Amino acid sequence: MKLIVGLGNPGPKYAANRHNVGFQVADAVRDRNGFAPWRAKFQGAFSDGRIGDRRAALLKPETFMNRSGQSVGEAVRFFKLEPGDVIVIHDEIDLDPGRMKAKIGGGSGGHNGIKSIEQHIGPGFFRVRIGVGHPGRKDLVMAYVLKDFSMADREWVPGAIDRVGNGIGHLLEDDLQGFQNWIAQFRFERPDPVGTSGGKHGSGAGRPLPASKEARSGGPFAKLATWFKR
Repeated sequence: MKLIVGLGNPGPKYAANRHNVGFQVADAVRDRNGFAPWRAKFQGAFSDGRIGDRRAALLKPETFMNRSGQSVGEAVRFFKLEPGDVIVIHDEIDLDPGRMKAKIGGGSGGHNGIKSIEQHIGPGFFRVRIGVGHPGRKDLVMAYVLKDFSMADREWVPGAIDRVGNGIGHLLEDDLQGFQNWIAQFRFERPDPVGTSGGKHGSGAGRPLPASKEARSGGPFAKLATWFKR
């Protein structure tokens, strides 16, 4: 079994924040695959089900980002998992908006949720990094990730979430290369240059690939696009 962890902060105040893109992916994976309803467990929101013929569990830690490891560690111990059985999905300020990368282990890059998980279960877990861009100065990072996605960002966010959710089965099979190839197919123009959107690379994005046919035609990912338009 794999444990898929989406990182974020609990509560409606944070729901559309850049820092909560991991929660958004977890919600989409649950909806798309018909997992059990969310229930309180492991100091978080927990659900389980199957993706294809593989059993998987979903966890959204509700300990707040900086203490995510408390929740993840509890689940890992309960199911007797190894770090390599854990897939963590999180925002990444060192990637341009909408750029996605995946790897095993590696430094935290200053991400407090990742630091906390490493402290509780050790390194060696899968990481799916969804770029949200950088505000340009270190002292602006916290306020930036705790703000909602910009209107320009909302053009690519549902499609990126769609892409990760549709490809997560690769990681259940330990097929990191296959997943990397899958997310690399999500392409859009480079974000606005410095000065036009207020960020290092700008907080906006150019023209993304459209979301999948399923998302466009009213599948479970479609509600994300509707939600972002509120």
